[in-house]
Amino acid sequence: MNVRELMGLAPVIPVIVIDDAKHAVPMAQALVDGGIRVLEITLRTPAALDAVRAIARDVKDAVVGVGTITEARQFEWAREAGAQFAVSPGLTPALAKAATGCGIQLLPGVMTPSDLIAAMEFGYRAFKFFPAQPAGGVAMLKTLHGPFADIVFCPTGGITPETAPQFLALPNVLCVGGSWLTPRAFMEKQDWEAINRLARASVSIGNR
Repeated sequence: MNVRELMGLAPVIPVIVIDDAKHAVPMAQALVDGGIRVLEITLRTPAALDAVRAIARDVKDAVVGVGTITEARQFEWAREAGAQFAVSPGLTPALAKAATGCGIQLLPGVMTPSDLIAAMEFGYRAFKFFPAQPAGGVAMLKTLHGPFADIVFCPTGGITPETAPQFLALPNVLCVGGSWLTPRAFMEKQDWEAINRLARASVSIGNR
């Protein structure tokens, strides 16, 4: 499955910070049961890679990936944990080289036209637009569509359930990234039913 296909599986990719790996499987199952299959586990906590391993092993329909890739060596960690894709906040030659042939699809982050042109030189045509709201939001993506009409984005950063439909209405946006699907309070309470409800509501965003 390539990056564009991953981006088309649901209108929202949850950006997940997980503090306790034992929460990974029930959380992921709640999201998948709610229609959200593509899950980005960010490398922001010590539990992240253990969470990826557990989800890859035990949640049948989940497409689990690793986010916040900032070092070349992290691709190997992600692959060994069972990740199917990786997301980076930006792209460097070292990251692009490490991503080539590692067996994991990369969704690299860009913010400016120069970022885009540099990443396109490595063959990329699908990107994370980050940080979406501080970088100009919907207006910026509309502007980028002119000179980069064949490029598609997953805007992430500051997007809410209320603003997501504005992004998804754009022709160059396939999905958005959002942290609202797995609030820390729900994770700590192990309120998987509440997370399932958020997932179902997020799926409906794409139909508005």
